[in-house]
Amino acid sequence: MKRVVVGLSGGVDSSVTAYLLQQQGYEVIGLFMKNWHDDSVTISNECPWLEDSNDALLVAEKLGIPFQTVDLSEEYKEKIVDYMFNEYEKGRTPNPDVLCNREIKFDVFMKIALSLGADYVATGHYCQKSEIEVDGKPVYQLIAGNDVNKDQSYFLCQLSQEQLSKALFPIGALTKPEVREIAAEMELVTAEKKDSQGLCFIGKVRLPEFLQQKLQPKDGKIVQIDKNDPIYTVEKSTELSLEERLKLESQKVEYLPTMGKVVGKHQGAHYFTVGQRKGLNVGGTTDPLFVIATDVETNTIYTGMSSQHPGLFKKALFVGESEVHWIREDMTLKAGEKMEVMARIRYRQPLQKAVLYQFEDGMYVEFEEPQSAITEGQFVAWYLENELVGSGVIS
Repeated sequence: MKRVVVGLSGGVDSSVTAYLLQQQGYEVIGLFMKNWHDDSVTISNECPWLEDSNDALLVAEKLGIPFQTVDLSEEYKEKIVDYMFNEYEKGRTPNPDVLCNREIKFDVFMKIALSLGADYVATGHYCQKSEIEVDGKPVYQLIAGNDVNKDQSYFLCQLSQEQLSKALFPIGALTKPEVREIAAEMELVTAEKKDSQGLCFIGKVRLPEFLQQKLQPKDGKIVQIDKNDPIYTVEKSTELSLEERLKLESQKVEYLPTMGKVVGKHQGAHYFTVGQRKGLNVGGTTDPLFVIATDVETNTIYTGMSSQHPGLFKKALFVGESEVHWIREDMTLKAGEKMEVMARIRYRQPLQKAVLYQFEDGMYVEFEEPQSAITEGQFVAWYLENELVGSGVIS
């Protein structure tokens, strides 16, 4: 009998995951990951992890499976939280959920599971896994979840073949309503529970408040750039090589505070991210203002009026060589090669037509349509039909 360790989070998805595995004849063990216990940071007096671990315990008791809590807050702080602060200080926008899967759930947590004699680790992600043979060896595929609204393959875009080989995603073929229905039939306490919002570890804390713990507020200017600014009419020379053209298309516009008018003040450029609209508190514009760039060196936020502002759009992005990651290692591009794919630059973005171009120092992803708010530090993931084959950090 194969043994599976399920990460029971106290939510409905992982509860149903455990039940389905039990039905499929696995020996199931439930583990709750405690990732955070610095109470000085939890701004509200609610304690979400306590409530969640209690729900996880009730589910385990109902299913009659062994249950324990593992405290991963040390590893979590080092691998996720410190990394987040470092990225924000550099003016980039990290994606803690992607990292959490790569570094915690399918690494630290997986090692604990294997030390308990588990053959697999299962999570309540809406995605699927299949296996094919390439050159006589098994190769694992990460396939999108059947529920288009809930597909979470993007969050697993940094997993390796090794990690995938030991992963199970039992609810990947189901829709959210079907999952809730199973939970209700089984009378699991989590059946009606709302989906968790916020960061995957701090529970109900909003990000700027969390960042304020470490990144000191400092006053800076909000500068508005006119959409007709000459900076957006770059002469495109026809003499460019492919690499030069892609470099130009993916480059950041270099803004200076003198280019626009000062329309307000802010508390720190590192609290803002490209494409953000809320929290600027600048009134009196005919259209909403969007953040088009932030500069943590000069502590300036650059904004543009309306969601169609040219400062928001770019046709290409670059991923440095060390940050290019192939789940399907057998498909890795060599320098000079290209591949047509569908790609997304954030969770739940509809897939976009794109071409990957591999060079010595990294990869360019060129989109058919210009993309809004391509954000440094976030992940781009590329697909062939419904299979996620690789990803990279946008630089």
